[in-house]
Amino acid sequence: MALSFRRGAQGLARQLLPAAYWGAQVASADVQQVLSGPSKMQQRGMAKMSHSEATNTFILEALEHLEYPKRLRKLLLTPEREVAVELALLRDNGEVATFNAYRVQHDNSRGPYKGGLRFHPQVDLDDVRSLASLMTWKTAVMDIPFGGAKGGVTVDPTELSERELEILTRKLVQALRPILGTYEDIPAPDMNTGAREMAWIFDEYTKFSGFSPGIVTGKPVWLHGSLGREAATGRGTVFAIRELLKAQGLGDIRNKSFVIQGFGNVGSWAAQILYEQGGRVVAVSDAYGAVANEHGLEIPDLRAHLAANHSLASFPGGVVLPPENLLAVPCDVLIPAAIGGVITEDNANDLQCKIVAEAANGPTTPGGDQILRQRGITVLPDIYTNGGGVTTSFFEWVQNLQNFRWTEEEVNGKLERVMVEAFQAIWELHTEDKIPLRTAAFVKALQRVTRARVHRGFD
Repeated sequence: MALSFRRGAQGLARQLLPAAYWGAQVASADVQQVLSGPSKMQQRGMAKMSHSEATNTFILEALEHLEYPKRLRKLLLTPEREVAVELALLRDNGEVATFNAYRVQHDNSRGPYKGGLRFHPQVDLDDVRSLASLMTWKTAVMDIPFGGAKGGVTVDPTELSERELEILTRKLVQALRPILGTYEDIPAPDMNTGAREMAWIFDEYTKFSGFSPGIVTGKPVWLHGSLGREAATGRGTVFAIRELLKAQGLGDIRNKSFVIQGFGNVGSWAAQILYEQGGRVVAVSDAYGAVANEHGLEIPDLRAHLAANHSLASFPGGVVLPPENLLAVPCDVLIPAAIGGVITEDNANDLQCKIVAEAANGPTTPGGDQILRQRGITVLPDIYTNGGGVTTSFFEWVQNLQNFRWTEEEVNGKLERVMVEAFQAIWELHTEDKIPLRTAAFVKALQRVTRARVHRGFD
């Protein structure tokens, strides 16, 4: 019997879920209070919503649409494990430094925990908890057999030497080794980590458990990594934009204008592929500057300019902009591809675009999202738009298990198929239930996770 956890399907859900999970329904305004008591925002008297509160706001909207009982909501929102460790490092100058590190395993009902490890001075448990939850819904909406996890170290990697970074990474593996595993929890690159750090993780874990290339994804291609992985998130973003443009009857990417906030791995690859397909990238920014050209930037020249260690703002093919003005540059599609929380209720009215494609994690706050809805600006949600990275990580993991390598054409072709099928599932919910794409994506993810939970049982 096929399970459907759509609105109005409570009768079937009541038959399948233990009676204890069905309690009295609560009003929407009281959901957060019921689940977690007074919010941290209220406790601290702060006006700013935390990362996990923002994520849960979007999830709760989907849960309201599904009419899930409150106890099932709490089950789905609560992480299964949170680990905090302290890493001691003997610095090159002889001093001893300590760093806080975290790994949150949110849900593994659909497969092993999966999620990146980031090195950043602002990493905290709340941040990691939010991102772990997003990974659960991202792997579900992409329909790949992983759960959700995230990890991070509170460190500024620019202040450490390469030797210090390597030791810190290896110490992290040693501290988390009991909860990691090829079929248990599989890390990946994230902010300020990449193929180099993943190679260290692979090597350190292998010392204890034997040859284990599947313990981590995002490795160098020559060290059991996957072809196509480096460009996967940016490429997936372009596939997502292409599908939305087609669904809305707006044509293809050619001659459309794009603004990209963040010119790291994701933003630069998205820009390159958009450029190759005839799109006009009219403005880009990084943490230090922004540059614009209304006729379109020459992206290959810009990437070569940055590869030569020049600053983005010194690129001669455009005019310099203050980075804070980038979001207001007129365009067809705005692509936030940097950090979270950049589109808020304070600046959402300044955007001059038709579509926001969230290549970053959590770039739009709930307040900003409401304003974009009111203005009729379509938002391609992050849990779908940047899903190309984790999808290709899954491909790398499968290749590692098979000890077999696919061609780059195979990887890109499989990625396109997954992105297209995921969009079609989201778009169908969006049109049938008349809900925003973000809500539709979370609804689809929640349906899949709940179905797995129910079928696996609760004992």
